Amino acid sequence: MSLAPLLDFMARGGPALWVIAALSVLTLALFFWRVIGLAQAGAWRKPQADAWLGQWRAGGTPPNSAGRTPLDRVTQSAMRALLTPEFSPDTAEKETTRIAKAELAGLRRGLRPLELIAAVAPLVGLLGTVLGMIGAFQALQESGSGADPSVLAGGIWEALLTTAAGMAVAIPASALASWIEGLAEREQAAMEDAATRVFSAAAARPALRHAAE
Repeated sequence: MSLAPLLDFMARGGPALWVIAALSVLTLALFFWRVIGLAQAGAWRKPQADAWLGQWRAGGTPPNSAGRTPLDRVTQSAMRALLTPEFSPDTAEKETTRIAKAELAGLRRGLRPLELIAAVAPLVGLLGTVLGMIGAFQALQESGSGADPSVLAGGIWEALLTTAAGMAVAIPASALASWIEGLAEREQAAMEDAATRVFSAAAARPALRHAAE
């Protein structure tokens, strides 16, 4: 397959189109990187936290198995922190908050680059369009009264290529950033609920801190 048509298309858009093409490749790479990372973190696995909380309220201890999801890991950490003799309730809460923040930071990884791409790509496209329009009108001025309207029209549509390309990159990047942020917000709400349930159950059982001894 010949790359000549693609190279010709890129040349028509000028340097701005090459920058937008690089941003599109970066967006695609970020998409695959985050999907793999979220899958490894267990973002789409079924959490075990509800079953663990039921056992916890009944007087059980934290499970020995490792948590499969961010919610599981935060719930398990809250239980273990409460059972640590060196931790006061306030310290246990701070430790749980620290782990929850680390889990959420992992879920939100890559969010800032996507937001930056969504903001920058349309601006680069607009810059390319403005530069292209300047060139088109300069060519019209140089041609004088014998200007060919088709030449001007060709220059204008070539200039508008970068605006369209910039928006075509910004829309998926913005959608991906919103999707990641939405997923992180749902996990955060679930973590806060689970941690509250863990500490509420502990407050109702003063001897809980010694249950694992």
